[in-house]
Amino acid sequence: MSGKFTLFTGKNGEIYFNLKAGNGEIILKSEGYRDKGGAQNGIESVRKNAADASRFEKKTSVNGKFHFNLKAANHQVIGSSEMYESERSRDNGIASVMANAPDASLVET
Repeated sequence: MSGKFTLFTGKNGEIYFNLKAGNGEIILKSEGYRDKGGAQNGIESVRKNAADASRFEKKTSVNGKFHFNLKAANHQVIGSSEMYESERSRDNGIASVMANAPDASLVET
């Protein structure tokens, strides 16, 4: 099973997307967008930038958990991960985004 983007409207009326791995687990979440077109542009940016390892910013939170952001060429964050217990798990999350994003289908919910 391959990855997929899910596009949905949040309670605040903004449009969001998630990238899910083949097992259904969310591996990347977007910021809120004002309209569907903006969110779709964000998805295209994730597809394009996920292939470039240098676009991933590896981070450690103040509570010692690990996470990452995917950034576009203009350094704007286009997606963020969940919190991971280890650096290895975070790096596996990055590898999953790199593998799933380019060919992920789009599902609107």
